[in-house]
Amino acid sequence: MTATLVTGIGELVTFDPAHPGSLGSLADAAVLAVDGRIAWTGPAASAPVADADEIVDVDGAAVIPGFVDSHTHLVFGGDRAAEFEARMAGRPYTAGGIRSTVAATREASDDALRTRLAGFVGELRAQGTTTFEIKSGYGLTVADEDRLLRIAREVTDETTFLGAHVVPPEYASDPDAYVDLVTGPMLDACAPSARWIDVFCETGAFTVEQSRRILEAGAARGLGLRLHAAQLGPGDGVELAVELDAASVDHCTYLRDEDVERLAASQTVATLLPGVEFSTRHPYPSGRWLLDAGATVALASDCNPGSSFTSSMPFCIALAVREMGLTPAEALRAATLGGAAALRRDDVGHLRVGARADLVVLRAPTSVHLAYRPGVPLVARTLTL
Repeated sequence: MTATLVTGIGELVTFDPAHPGSLGSLADAAVLAVDGRIAWTGPAASAPVADADEIVDVDGAAVIPGFVDSHTHLVFGGDRAAEFEARMAGRPYTAGGIRSTVAATREASDDALRTRLAGFVGELRAQGTTTFEIKSGYGLTVADEDRLLRIAREVTDETTFLGAHVVPPEYASDPDAYVDLVTGPMLDACAPSARWIDVFCETGAFTVEQSRRILEAGAARGLGLRLHAAQLGPGDGVELAVELDAASVDHCTYLRDEDVERLAASQTVATLLPGVEFSTRHPYPSGRWLLDAGATVALASDCNPGSSFTSSMPFCIALAVREMGLTPAEALRAATLGGAAALRRDDVGHLRVGARADLVVLRAPTSVHLAYRPGVPLVARTLTL
């Protein structure tokens, strides 16, 4: 048994209802972690020092739970900087750009993909992300989707089969035949390496009917459900996600009144991806609208080479506060507890007793600085005790 006491904490964010305020925060606090789990939180003056094998003093810094990034696309080849440059000059974003990444990914070796993935994982951890999901979706053949998931599985248990990202060029004239492939041989190959299945339910990608077929096939194989929807315009993807009890529906840029009502009455998390709106110049969705209606909201990076090439959850928090109507406390909750809910996890995203001991030490006295000082590297240390 190994016990570590982290003390000298200026503000400790636990999200524990036993502690005051929406953050469950404590001033002048300490945390005891035993064998990787939170065993005690409370005032530093009452810390069980005698129980600790090691003491870490953070000298007045704020400590928060590790971020939970529930939506990323981190295994890919190539670069789309030229596409971004053109978009900033006025060309609109469409789903079709994904195909250029598919071509580059198919050409990349396993070792090249692993090396690049390791770099992204390093970025995540340096910016306070301790739990993250990775989707496939840049292979779109049986062999390539299988290898992308196997590589992703080397760094996270939260892997998502996204064979239904777009229809690849070789199936452009017969998209239903590609759906047959996704729900048959591709799913057979990929299900052992995946926890989730996802579909890009959008104009230029997959229809609601095709999306239903793919998600139901994944559910029959024991995979949890996720869905990209309402990114490029309004549609019926949110309704489908709620009907099928998907863990999350992601993007939610173009919501209708009935979509918000359905989300508020369901267990499906609305995952907002502000890096996408920043990069595509689409309007930011209203997180305020969703929260006031009673929906559960998560924030995630959607780190990918086309529409949101950022791995920074602090950046997403700052955007959510500035552009989506969230308070700093709500944005932090969405980036931690919200992400955990989107992955249907109760062991991460908070620092209650029994949680995984994933702590982020900030170069700041309070968590408000994450939104207050955008773009500043405020994560001093990421501790996984």
